[in-house]
Formats: sequence, structure tokens, C-alpha cells
Amino acid sequence: MSYLLGIDIGTSGTKAVLFDGRGKTLESALYEYPMYQPKVGWAEQDPEDWWKAVCYTVKEVIGKSGLNASEIKGVGLSGQMHGAVLLDANDNVLRKSIIWCDQRSAKECRQITELVGAKRLVELTANPALTGFTASKVMWIRNNEPGIYEKTKKIMLPKDYIRFKLTGEFATEVSDASGMQFLDVPNRKWSAEVLDKLDIDSSLLGKVYESPEVTGKVNKPASELTGLAKGTPVVGGAGDQAAGAVGNGIVRPGVISSTIGTSGVVFAFSKDINIDPQGRVHTFCHAVPGTWHLMGVTQAAGLSLKWFRDNFCIEEKRVAGLMGIDPYILMDQEAERVDAACSGLVYLPYLMGERTPHLDPDARGVFFGLSARHNKNDMIRAVMEGVVFSLKDCLEIIKDMGVAINEVRASGGGGRSRMWRQMQADVFGSEIVTINSSEGPALGVALLAGVGSGVYNSVEEACEASIEVKTRQGVNTYMTDKYGKAYGIYTSLYNSLKNEFKKLENE
Repeated sequence: MSYLLGIDIGTSGTKAVLFDGRGKTLESALYEYPMYQPKVGWAEQDPEDWWKAVCYTVKEVIGKSGLNASEIKGVGLSGQMHGAVLLDANDNVLRKSIIWCDQRSAKECRQITELVGAKRLVELTANPALTGFTASKVMWIRNNEPGIYEKTKKIMLPKDYIRFKLTGEFATEVSDASGMQFLDVPNRKWSAEVLDKLDIDSSLLGKVYESPEVTGKVNKPASELTGLAKGTPVVGGAGDQAAGAVGNGIVRPGVISSTIGTSGVVFAFSKDINIDPQGRVHTFCHAVPGTWHLMGVTQAAGLSLKWFRDNFCIEEKRVAGLMGIDPYILMDQEAERVDAACSGLVYLPYLMGERTPHLDPDARGVFFGLSARHNKNDMIRAVMEGVVFSLKDCLEIIKDMGVAINEVRASGGGGRSRMWRQMQADVFGSEIVTINSSEGPALGVALLAGVGSGVYNSVEEACEASIEVKTRQGVNTYMTDKYGKAYGIYTSLYNSLKNEFKKLENE
């Protein structure tokens, strides 16, 4: 039997999962770490926290499995996208990583657009300049921390920093690199034109691989710290969304995923390059070689419910701790007591600005329609509905781009909530299915590792061997009509408030 390891470097923690050759989970371990927000709209993490988490979780799963480490045929890496990790000439981290949800670089986005040209930027990178992307973060560091930038010898993404620590190789792969805004997405290579216009030396960026390709092997220091066998192949892996899509079987036309993690993502496969000229959804290289994907993103999906839990559900957390269950189970039960559409209460999930469809870093979260009749249960349900409405925004744009949608697969932490899945079915007007594995990104990169190490011949073969539909939830058409009215109010609110968001940001 062949065994494969998937490592997912997430925003709230790192998870290592050991799988057998048929995609069955054998062992898993999670290590959490903080996010730092020194100012409103800023978000940073310490790359050393990620490495400590990898060392702990990998050693934990190998130890619990009882396997000889040499039986692990390959390692795949998934990670939160867009973060900027800067190293000096001695390979030391120069500052905390500015991560994906940071919104400080609006000025740099305008600078990038002026230097490259708005139309040309989309032609080359398939996306407009966004605060979430790595390029604007790098430009912000150069503009505001020139001493740090002058010492920089390597720019890498979160999972690629872990690759460097595991193997000593300075490399990335196409799916994650697509979100840096330095990649020529149609041609799957660094864009010499963008780098030249932004005055970024190409030597600062690693070699670009396809996602299943072997990029290096575990070196001796990493072997001693993680318990992995020296020489174990490490493949390119994927950004968390492409990795989760592979782990969800989104490797052929017609099947899309709706993921509620910290962020929310609607993800669709595309054989050909397909770019939204307005830049409302992202077009990136997929982890399946020679293909692309479309991705609508809402910044604060699961983050919205976590924010509400941590600030207003202290009692639920306490009771859940005593019961030995997840507090979200109690929150689901409270939300179930409320009628759909929450008697006119609508939530905008813009806690960290918004990408799809507004591309507005100044947008902020809103409870609209709050009255004396509403209580905490209404607010919990409104948060959940608002997140689903934001995912519908993504879905509608992808439909308008001519993408066929035959099946929607729910994933992420929110995909484990039956209530949240039913909301999606009713709001989308489409059956929602789940698959046999809930490991998402970790499974996806483990399958990529299986391709790179020869366990499978292709990504499609790996998914066929490992993934099957487990549950199906149909549409309640009465609820679809009821949600449709609330969604109409939801979609009108941003336009009513966008100028006020701007004023708030400028104060």
C-alpha cells in the first residue's frame, strides 16, 4: 500500500493528514496560531508559526499511524494564497507575512494599474490589481518599508516557504503563483512585462512548476524535525482553493464547488482561459496541468460566523466545552429556530472589505433591518444567510460567463453544517452534494503527490479512485422564492452604502 501526506497551511492553523492510496484518511493533526491585526484592515502572520505547526503536525500523524516514514511516497503542500514572505540573503524572514485578507495596499493597486495599464494587466495576469494579491503587498513594503525591501532576496508564498524549509528548494507552482499578479496566467510563466514595469527583479521569484511535478525532496534537517524520511518527494501542490477543488473532484466541466472556510469561494473548472473583463471573479491556472479555473471570492465567510461566535456567543462556547461538542452545532440549533429571511434582517459579510463582485477594500460589515423584535438567534441566521448570498453573487457571475453548472459540491468547515448546505441549495436553486472526504485541500495535494510520485497516472485518475458522492440535499422551491426577496434587498444595499463606506475609511 502506498501512503501520501497532505499539508494545508491555513489562516487559523496548519493541518497534516495522512492518506492511503485510495484517499482514505488514516491520521490527522491540527496546530493553531494567531493572526495579528495591528491596524483596522491589516492582517499578518509569522511564517515561523507555520513551520512550527508543520513540524508538530507531521511528526504527530506519522507517530500516531505507526508507519515507517519511508512508506510515505510523496508530500503535497496546500496553503493560504497571496501572502508575502520575504527572506534576506541568509534566508531569514525579514518581517511578518502580510496575508491574503490584508487591505492596506489600495494605493499600491492604483500604482500597479497605472504602471502596467488596466487592460494590459488583465490580459497578462487575468485579473485587475487587488489588495489581496501579493504584488500590491510587495509594492507596499517597498513604498513604506524600503529598508526591508532592500534586504529582500526571495519573495515567496506561505506554502512555498514551507517547501523551502522542507527541501531547500526555492520554487512555486502555477495555481498559487496565479494569485501573486506576477504570473502570465494564459501562458503559465512569470510575466517579464509585468515584472519590468513594476521594477521587480525576476531573481526574487522561484521557479514555476505544474502542480503535480516534483519540486524537491525532504532534506536532512527537515527530516529530523518532522519525522519524514530524507529524500521523500515534495510536489508543487496548490493554493488552498485549487487544492480543495482537486480534493472535491472539481477536475472536469460542469462540476463546481462552493466552499465556506475563512473566506468563501465558488470554484469552476475550465479547459480554456476564460477571463471576466470586469475582474469580478478570478481566473487562475488550475492544479490540473494545462487547465484553468474561475473563482469568485467573498473575503469573510466563515470568518463572519467565527467573529460573531467569539464576540457574542460566549455562553455557547462554554456550554459546548462542557458537552464536548463544537459550539457551531449549538449556533446551528439556535438559527434553526428562526424563519428564513430573519423577518427582514440582512447581513453584509464585508468585515475585511470584499472581492466578488465589488472589488472594494473599503466595504464593511452591516446588519440592516435590525429591530426590537430581533434577538441573537436572528443575528446568527442572518450571518449565515448573508454569507450564502455573497456566494450566490459569485455563482451568478460564473453562470453569466457561460460556465455550465450541473452539480454543486459543498466543502470547507461550513460544508459540514447541514443547515448551511440547505441554505445554499435553496438560495442557489441547485442540489447540493457532499463527498466521502471532508479533508479538502489536504486530500487534494496528497492526490497531487500521488501523481508526482507515480501512484496515479493523472489528477483525473487520482480523483476517480478516491472521491465519491456521499450526500445530496434538494431544493425547497418555497424557500427559494422567500430567499429571492431577501437576496434582492441584499444586492441593493452595497450600492446604497458604497459612498458611505468610502467616507468612513477616509475619516
